[in-house]
Amino acid sequence: MLKIIFTGGGTGGHVFPIIAIAQSIRERDPDISMSYIGPKDFTASVFLPEAKIKTNYILSGKIRRYFSFKAIISNIVDIFFNIPVGFFHSFFIMFFTMPDLIISKGGYGSIPVIFSGIILRIPIFIHESDVAPGVANRIGSHFAEKIFTSFSLEITEYFPKKKMIQTGGPVRQKIINWSNEDVLKLKGGKDVIFIIGGSQGSEKINDVIFQSLEDLLKDFEVIHQTGLKDINRAKRESAAMIDKDLLEYYHPLFFLDENELACAYNSSQVVIGRAGGGTISEISAVGKPSILIPLANSAQNHQVKNAYAYAENGACLVLEEPNFTGHFLLEKLKTIERDKMSKAAKEFFPLNASERISKEILDYLI
Repeated sequence: MLKIIFTGGGTGGHVFPIIAIAQSIRERDPDISMSYIGPKDFTASVFLPEAKIKTNYILSGKIRRYFSFKAIISNIVDIFFNIPVGFFHSFFIMFFTMPDLIISKGGYGSIPVIFSGIILRIPIFIHESDVAPGVANRIGSHFAEKIFTSFSLEITEYFPKKKMIQTGGPVRQKIINWSNEDVLKLKGGKDVIFIIGGSQGSEKINDVIFQSLEDLLKDFEVIHQTGLKDINRAKRESAAMIDKDLLEYYHPLFFLDENELACAYNSSQVVIGRAGGGTISEISAVGKPSILIPLANSAQNHQVKNAYAYAENGACLVLEEPNFTGHFLLEKLKTIERDKMSKAAKEFFPLNASERISKEILDYLI
């Protein structure tokens, strides 16, 4: 039996593409054994078992490139304890199971697995969602057999072109093939805005939305993924500030499961969100106009680079954080060219990324 190990971790942007690739591989060959090695976080612990991917959780760590006493202590703990322990743990898991292939989505959680795979001479494939790769995929690229990219080979940075294949970003099938089930129980009668701040939410986006929520709800129905940290604040502030008749058009959720996410994307007329590669892939897959607010301090400035690359053919409007205000947002929501954006969004990435990747993997293995 062929065995594949997935690795990645740190955010849903790593876990959800893994699930999409695994779903496609399973459709082609249901007998392949697939498991995951990486850190235990909310998305990994909830969604991987749900997708019937066996999980092996390991310790891991990252190097913080900002200076504070807490960062220095955390770096010491990660460098001298968490990363070495995670390496030995992943090494022994793979030594005794001997997988045929490692597929890495990057992120700090993949580093121990990548190094273990190098020592054990297990072939490594990488998928990179962003224009500017993170440290883990930069390291892994030197040893990878193939590197799949979401963005075009011309603008994806760092990697050797001879290893790269542009596939687009893997998106779960339920999002692409939505069943029209209104699991969010939308009120209807107004255009729907879906606000998504990434798997952990965005405090900056939330602040602006809370300040302008009453004006937003006069014209739009709002689905708002707040993140766990701000969900109680969203419910408390909206109940205190918004008239009950308008409040029926506001749907705050700290996280959306696969059915809810599919409903939110496909029911919306415009998406407002960060500019991680995973989010852009999902927006493109459903062909929605979008307003992107790239995270200003993202590693390698990757979100700003993603956003402007996606905006180049008119697929989205980019509002950088200093320009992201409630008044400006409302103005742009009313004036953006939705049809033009939707067409550009659908055309931006290659179609069927998961199928392209699974074909390359199985052609290599069989």
